[in-house]
Amino acid sequence: MTVSTGVWILIVVIGVLVGLTGGFFGARHYMQNYLKQNPPISEEMLRSMMMQMGQRPSEKKLHQMLNSMKAASKNDSK
Repeated sequence: MTVSTGVWILIVVIGVLVGLTGGFFGARHYMQNYLKQNPPISEEMLRSMMMQMGQRPSEKKLHQMLNSMKAASKNDSK
């Protein structure tokens, strides 16, 4: 029993499309769960952390720390 080349190409194209679709939704689901379990640090979270450490954070210091944390995360992801 022989299958023509066109049928094989169709099977491969359908397989690639199913794989891409499944991969997209799988990655999306994984990232949603990851961000739910590990939310990014916000300004309010940083302010409360600094106050717990006994510091009185100024707006300038908060923005400096947020910017340095963002820069460090960019360097880590490269």
